[in-house]
Amino acid sequence: MYNVAVVGATGAVGQKMIEVLTEYEFPINELLLYASARSAGKTVQVNGQDIVIRELSDLIYTDAIDIALFSAGGSISEQYAPRLSEQGVIVIDNSSAFRMQEGIPLVVPEVNRVELSPDKSLIANPNCSTIQSVVALAPLSDVYGLTRVAYTSYQAVSGSGQKGIDDLERGAQGEAPQNYPYPIYNNVLPHIDVFLENGYTKEEQKMIDETRKILNAPDLGVTATCVRVPVRNSHAVSITVTLERGATLEEVRAVLADAPGVVLMDNPTELLYPTPLDTNGKDEVYVGRVRRDDSQPNTFHLWCVADNVRKGAAANAVQIAQCMIGQTTAK
Repeated sequence: MYNVAVVGATGAVGQKMIEVLTEYEFPINELLLYASARSAGKTVQVNGQDIVIRELSDLIYTDAIDIALFSAGGSISEQYAPRLSEQGVIVIDNSSAFRMQEGIPLVVPEVNRVELSPDKSLIANPNCSTIQSVVALAPLSDVYGLTRVAYTSYQAVSGSGQKGIDDLERGAQGEAPQNYPYPIYNNVLPHIDVFLENGYTKEEQKMIDETRKILNAPDLGVTATCVRVPVRNSHAVSITVTLERGATLEEVRAVLADAPGVVLMDNPTELLYPTPLDTNGKDEVYVGRVRRDDSQPNTFHLWCVADNVRKGAAANAVQIAQCMIGQTTAK
């Protein structure tokens, strides 16, 4: 039994972490919840028990914690996560603060759980759109090798947290946005996070860099365009992947059908393909529209959909925790 802390417990991902911990029946001795001063003192009911939210401060270093799940933003993670890790706490961080740091595992359990070890107590949780994409790509990489990946993502407003959801709802009422630079209701924005000098956005660069690290393919050609769409929850990613070795369409489908964490939902004649509504509340990555790209050799298209708050954040973090204590993943 473990003392488990959730840092950022009142946010959308933090709340989902608590839900997933309960759903997975994680072996918890005591659940400790931390948030900002404005939330401190409030109570959250978990399994019929009222748990008081604690103010996040240096007092956390004196609390008896075995595992800490962080979802409170990069600056908070940078302030607290390394020291907790040095004290022997298993820290799983959902921010981008440590993802590309050498020596810190960036893990999706279905893909690279071998990167986890007892001597590495600070683990980074990847970007939501990257997680679902590599779950679909890794089995193809293992069997055929990859030479190039091109992403176009269609990302739900929940990826921006409550502020994004609020903007979608404001737009439905004819109100101006407060989070996005333009209305998201009845609109799409080819802009997620800040623009970089190379013309890519930070979100796009995350997908590029994190894909290479997770797949252990530093020279893999990867490009991305990330788009915010007026959908409340669950991201979709269109993936064009070029394989090193030849494969038939039937072989690619068979590999995906057998892949851990993947649900193949692909029957064009029956109009069967995944949509965000199919994946809400689920931890699996749904894949459809699998087809050959007739314009390029050894190239295929995939349509990949997953719940960005669950598999893209909370559930992946809890699954990492399960791996660290020797449990098999629940989903």
